[in-house]
Amino acid sequence: MNIDWKTEGDTCVGLLADLLRIDTVNRGTGGEGKDDGHENVAADRLASFLREAGVEVRTFEKVKGRTNLIARVRGTGERAPLLLNAHLDVVEADASAWRRPPFSGDVHEGYLWGRGAVDMKHMAAMSACVLAMLSRDVEGRPKLTRDVVLAAVADEEAGSRLGSLYLVDDHADEVRAEYMLGEVGAFSQHLFGQTFYPLQVSEKGICWVRATFSGEPGHGSMPDPESAVVKLARAVSRLGKKRMPVHPTAAVKRFVSELAEHLPSPQRHVLKRLTLPAAASFILDYAIKDPAQRRSFGAMLSNTASPNVVAGGTKINVIPGSASVEIDGRTLPGQTVDDFLAELRAVMGEDAGLEVVWSLPAVETSPDTAMFRHLADTLRRHHPGAHPVPYMIPGFTDAKAYDRLGTKCYGFAPVRFDPAHTDVVFSKMFHGHDERIPVDGLRWGLRVLYEAVTGAPDR
Repeated sequence: MNIDWKTEGDTCVGLLADLLRIDTVNRGTGGEGKDDGHENVAADRLASFLREAGVEVRTFEKVKGRTNLIARVRGTGERAPLLLNAHLDVVEADASAWRRPPFSGDVHEGYLWGRGAVDMKHMAAMSACVLAMLSRDVEGRPKLTRDVVLAAVADEEAGSRLGSLYLVDDHADEVRAEYMLGEVGAFSQHLFGQTFYPLQVSEKGICWVRATFSGEPGHGSMPDPESAVVKLARAVSRLGKKRMPVHPTAAVKRFVSELAEHLPSPQRHVLKRLTLPAAASFILDYAIKDPAQRRSFGAMLSNTASPNVVAGGTKINVIPGSASVEIDGRTLPGQTVDDFLAELRAVMGEDAGLEVVWSLPAVETSPDTAMFRHLADTLRRHHPGAHPVPYMIPGFTDAKAYDRLGTKCYGFAPVRFDPAHTDVVFSKMFHGHDERIPVDGLRWGLRVLYEAVTGAPDR
C-alpha cells in the first residue's frame, strides 16, 4: 500500500497538538473525583477525528465527564483482537517552571510541547491515526486477521478505577484481546554509544499504605521527643535512607543481561553482577554514578516505598496525638502485600500502624512470543544497529486491568529521541517540567506502530 508518510505524519502532529491543548489534569486520588480529568473533551476530539475517517467509535463513562473511548477497525476475526491503549488524563503541571505553557501544544526547537506529550497522549494520537489509515485504505491495506481496537481511557494517573479497570469489569467484551500494546516501551535510550529500545514485559504492583503514629497530645511550649510527629519523622528518615532487600526477578535478570552484552568493558562486567544480591548494594552505591540510573536500577531490584503525603496537627501550639504519612509502595513480581508490609515495618518500626489503602498485583508477560519477536524486529528494521530489550518498569500502567482478561501486555508506544539532545530523555519527560516529544521522533513512531499493527503475527 502506497502511503504518503509526510501527510500522515502532519496529521498525527496536528492531532497530538490538539490533544495537548486540552487540560485533562487528574487531581483525584483514586477514582472518586467527579470534577477531575475532563477526559470527555479529549475523547470528543478523538471521536470526531475517527468518525470522519469512518472508524466505529463507542464511549463509556462510570462518572460523567470521565469518558473512555473505544474505537474498532474490524478484521476477519480469525484471531482475537489486538488492543492499543492510551490514557487521556495527565498529571499536574506547574506552569511557572516550564519554558513553554504546559497546555500550549507549541512546536518549538523541533519538539511538540505540553503535559501529556510523552505520558501518553502521543500514543493516543498515533493509535487513532493508525486506525484511521486502516479504515480509509481497506482495499489496499494488508489483510487484518484480527480486529484492531483503540482504548483511550480515563483515570490512569489515579489508579484506573474510572478507566481501564471499569471497562474490564463492566464492558469486558469491548476490550477483550489477545495482545495489548501500551506504555511504557519502544522509546530510544542511549548508553555508552549504543541505542536501546526497552519493551515492557513486566511492571511492579502497587501497595499504597497509610502509616499512622500515636503519641501523647500536649502543649507546644513543652516539646515531646516521643510525640507522634517526631516518631513519624524518624521513621520517614529511615525510609529515605534504607534500601529494601534485593529480589532479582527473571525479567530484570534478562534485561540486565541483554543490556550488558552491548556495553563496553568494564561497564559490561559490573552490570552483569548487579542482579547478585550480595553485590547489588555496593554496585548501586559506588559503581553507578548517575543518580537517575541508580534510582532506576534500584527500583527494579527491590520493593520500594516513597513517603509522599504527610499529615499531623492542625494548630501550631498543640502537639497532636497522631500523625500519618501516605506511602507509595511498589512491589516486585512474586512479592505479596504481606511481604511488602513486613519489609516496610522492619524499616519504620513496630510503632507504625499500617493500613493498606489500595493495592494491585504485579504484571508479567513472557518475551518469548511471536508478538514480542515481531515488535523487536520492527524496531530493528526502522533503526538498524539498535537493541530492543525486555524491560520491567517500576511504575503502573493500564496493563494491570487488561491482564485480568488474560491479555498479553507489552509496552510499545514508539518514539525516537535524538542522542545529541542530552537534556531531553524519555525518563525525564515523565511527570517532569517541560514535557515534550521530538516531532521527527513522533513521525518515526507513527510508521513503526503502523507496521507493528499491520504485520502482527497470526500466532
